[in-house]
Amino acid sequence: MTGIEKENQSRIQEFILLGFPGLQVAPFVIFLVIYIVTMMGNTILVLIIRANSHLHTPMYFFLMNLSLVDLCYSSTITPKAMVSFLSGSKAISYNGCATQFFFFGLFITTEAFLLAVMGYDRYTAICNPLLYPVTMSKWVCIQLIVGSYICGCVNAIVQTSFTFTLHYCGSNEIDHFFCDGPPLINLSCSDTFLNNIVMFTLCGFIIAITALIVLISYFYVISTILRIRSAEGRRKAFSTCTSHLVAVTLFYGTTAFMYAQPTWLSSLYPRKAVSVFYTFVIPMLNPFIYSLRNKDVREGLCRAMGHKSMTK
Repeated sequence: MTGIEKENQSRIQEFILLGFPGLQVAPFVIFLVIYIVTMMGNTILVLIIRANSHLHTPMYFFLMNLSLVDLCYSSTITPKAMVSFLSGSKAISYNGCATQFFFFGLFITTEAFLLAVMGYDRYTAICNPLLYPVTMSKWVCIQLIVGSYICGCVNAIVQTSFTFTLHYCGSNEIDHFFCDGPPLINLSCSDTFLNNIVMFTLCGFIIAITALIVLISYFYVISTILRIRSAEGRRKAFSTCTSHLVAVTLFYGTTAFMYAQPTWLSSLYPRKAVSVFYTFVIPMLNPFIYSLRNKDVREGLCRAMGHKSMTK
């Protein structure tokens, strides 16, 4: 442990997550309902994809991993937030805060790269269908998933290292409901110029490069779809892409609004309200976005329900 880390631990042993002002019953109930729906929706989607052999394709393999990431990064924040709402204990240990910060950074970055991978998958399937089985082979898909997690891990290590080597010698009250980068940096009594540059540059680069992959992929996808003569063919092609575009817009819109800017600027608007959207609402909505507009997933769910009813 470095001298700075020892000094941090000797001065501040825990942080206080201020959360939301006023009564805590309403936030607890809202977060509980959202968390239950998130867990059920993503778990069901994973089980449907695993149980139906016709869904064992690259597109659904990536979708299954997206649901697993949503389960993980929602669980990184929600249980602790609900405990603080219910018990009134808003304290989180220094190490606990660092751990939460690391895993949240890991999973949210992994999700960004997974969405980019899914965009590339749609580009390959629609623009180069003959080469699709080779281009998106099982081994390639596994490499893309592992690469997404590696990128997430690298970003989480860098962000956590820079954030938790700062001096926290004054107030230990974090004006948030979880340990996030901007409020932690604003809380420090150190010179945070380098931290602001690192967070802005790294987060901005990740959001820009993954969003650019999606935009380029869908530029070619839409160009290819418009050349399809059959109206039915165009409809089917668009239906496979619409869900992903909705999920991408929601995710990149909120994360860019939160992280791809200097931390001092993020204090000028309701940060907690924006954070609720991408930490709780998006993981809850993703299963519905993909399943309600996806005929194969709906059929898989109907088969599973039909099988259960026949076994009763």
